[in-house]
Amino acid sequence: MKVSHVITVMVVACGLLASSESVAEPRRDAILAALLAQAKKDEAGFTRFSAERGAAFYKANHKGGKQGTTSCTSCHGNSPGDKGKTRAGKDIEPMAVSKNSARYTDKDDVEKWFTRNCSDVLGRACTAKEKGDFLTYMIGQ
Repeated sequence: MKVSHVITVMVVACGLLASSESVAEPRRDAILAALLAQAKKDEAGFTRFSAERGAAFYKANHKGGKQGTTSCTSCHGNSPGDKGKTRAGKDIEPMAVSKNSARYTDKDDVEKWFTRNCSDVLGRACTAKEKGDFLTYMIGQ
């Protein structure tokens, strides 16, 4: 293969990667904006999400959920950049956006997993604040 062809392929590949991320970021921003609007309705004076609260939520042991899933780390592991495992032993792709750029780009998919996982871990739905903090943490990872 000629050097010019290799360079062309590399430029096209880089462009595709950049364009997929440029599409993903506005989708994440829209998801966060909707959660922020809800969090402001739920809590007077609420102003912004916190990666620090998100990290604490991710790592905390919670009560009320299913036995064996007391924290997000129960299945997703201690580091959001690592693969996790379901209780059935199936691999879970990393939660961190830096390791999995497709994460948190489809609002329906995000809501589906929050619904399932919050129920398992907390025994209730997550609040908009909890979701926004969690996503803010993961987007920064």
